[in-house]
Amino acid sequence: MAPAPLAFSDGAAAGAADSRTDARQRRIVDHAIAVQDSSSTMSAVEYLRTRDVGASVIARVLLEPGRRRSS
Repeated sequence: MAPAPLAFSDGAAAGAADSRTDARQRRIVDHAIAVQDSSSTMSAVEYLRTRDVGASVIARVLLEPGRRRSS
């Protein structure tokens, strides 16, 4: 019989995965903002869409700069 998988009662495994995803998405969003500044909003939208960023995030970061999260 195989041993049971380790369980993390404090959510450590999930937290590590979330932080990797959040860091990746933060880099993607930061790049999109640079694309918007140097090229156009539509180019930034397309960049984010091809990286599976949600529509609500795209709208918030590109159309409402005051609502961006601080870095």
